Amino acid sequence: MSTITEELRRAMENSPYGRKLGFRLLELAKGYAKVSVTLGPEHSNFLGTIDGGLVMSLADYAFACSCNTFGQVRVAGQFSTNFISAPALKGELIAEGKTIHAGRTMALTEITVTEASGRIIAKAMGTAITKQDNNQR
Repeated sequence: MSTITEELRRAMENSPYGRKLGFRLLELAKGYAKVSVTLGPEHSNFLGTIDGGLVMSLADYAFACSCNTFGQVRVAGQFSTNFISAPALKGELIAEGKTIHAGRTMALTEITVTEASGRIIAKAMGTAITKQDNNQR
């Protein structure tokens, strides 16, 4: 698959969970995705800071978009996140997913979450497995 189809892009942009959280798909290419979210008070936790679950969800969204650009349906088999710093309460978070290996049965993707300023918030790594029946999502 040399180019990303509009059908695939629409499916990713219309992910119900991503839309509920306000995620936006900014860039999509084979093995690469850039996504963002504008932070608001609804993203805060009981401590008054941005919830780590939002950061992980944004990273997971970039992971899913990136590793599914190779013409095969892939689902997460493993996902880990290392938090480096807490994001500001306002502004934008950006996650970039880069699939560094896409084989027949699995793919490996590195994800970096930053503030718009470039300050690193988290690093994540995801392993995706290829579904045997690619017609099922």
